[in-house]
Amino acid sequence: MNILLAHFRVGETDGVSLEMDKWKWALESLGHKVFYLAGSAGSCDTDLVPELHYLEPFNDKIIHNAYVERTDYESETVLLEAIDERAEIIAEGITEVIKRRNIDIVVPNNMWSLGYHLPAASGLIKAVERTQTKVICHHHDFHWERVKYSKPTSEGITELLQTIFPPKHPLVQHCVINRIAHSELMHRRDINSTVVPNVFDFHGADWKVDEYNQDLRERFGIRPHDVMFLQGTRIVARKGIELAIDLINSIASKRSELEGKTLYNGKTFTSDSRLILTFAGMCEEDSYLEQLKAKAEKLGVELLFISDWVGHSRGEKEGSKVYSLWDVYSHADIITYPSLLEGWGNQFLEGLIARLPMVVYRYPVYDLDIADYGFSIIDLGNTHGVDDNGLAVIELDKLDTASDSTIQYLLDSEMRQAHMDKNYHIGEKNLSYPALKEILSKVFAV
Repeated sequence: MNILLAHFRVGETDGVSLEMDKWKWALESLGHKVFYLAGSAGSCDTDLVPELHYLEPFNDKIIHNAYVERTDYESETVLLEAIDERAEIIAEGITEVIKRRNIDIVVPNNMWSLGYHLPAASGLIKAVERTQTKVICHHHDFHWERVKYSKPTSEGITELLQTIFPPKHPLVQHCVINRIAHSELMHRRDINSTVVPNVFDFHGADWKVDEYNQDLRERFGIRPHDVMFLQGTRIVARKGIELAIDLINSIASKRSELEGKTLYNGKTFTSDSRLILTFAGMCEEDSYLEQLKAKAEKLGVELLFISDWVGHSRGEKEGSKVYSLWDVYSHADIITYPSLLEGWGNQFLEGLIARLPMVVYRYPVYDLDIADYGFSIIDLGNTHGVDDNGLAVIELDKLDTASDSTIQYLLDSEMRQAHMDKNYHIGEKNLSYPALKEILSKVFAV
């Protein structure tokens, strides 16, 4: 079959783009021909409908008027008409691609679930109905999971959310990425779905320091005896990155337990060794970033931002080398993954592949869908409060225990190796590409 994977963007390092790459591999290995449709191509060969772009200015205006305050449209009717007019343009673009590529199945990613792009959702259903093309949705996140979409400015917007996010339609099947979403979708929309967990290519990934990436730490001023904490996610508030800053501050208060000691990698932690929180993902919430910077400055935690030189794959920009995210993992010492909310957890899977210790806040899906596998983690617990600045905080004893555990992973090479090997093999058995291929072979037997 000819299958069209659709999203607002592809070929980047966000979780949805990475999952689309995995589905593409699995579907092609099953004998299907796979195409991409998006608003931006990143590093991929993609059929473009520019109005789908995730930073498209018109959609930014719609988001504000639909969910914050209707300031640009004199009435609800005018706003809905504007959405429908843009939906028609998008429908024409999608229809053209479906016909030109002779598409049998469209696979929208988050387009009918998150509520982010109302014209895209409406345009997509118009195109599907006009072409009578089957759809298998891949829902990563739902609008009811986000405060951002919780207060529509009019009944018309609410109705859109309740009818096509996602649609209950004879041409449409649904896949979700965790059991919470499966239950919620049935409860809220009386829609059944298939749970397809996120996976990773355990057999094709060989992340190591090599000739291409060997200069990465030096390029960004990270010395061999510094400790590189990696925050590989995008910078958005739900990632709970402030907890990583608190953790590093707690470790810094225990420097005496590290100084003069040999680290797991044979380097000596000295009096001038730095604890560096390195960001490889793009920033999508500037105000949150400023809060993180202020907190880090107050606590004396060093932040390093390298996302401008980290891409979906290796390349070049402005005459300088661009590293892949996997290159960055190859140099990290500890992964921070303190997310408060995740649909599944791509970065967690990446940490398994990289065989790196991971600092994890046990967000709801982790506890329900992942914890039962028995992974070894640096545990930040599963409860948090909020400080006066709106940032997450956890109990000091839990933070203290986590910092002790992190120090142990930095010093005890045998323990570290044993736990990381165990984590890898659990993931390889349950969350690998062959596991995904087996699930999708049944889903796409239509």
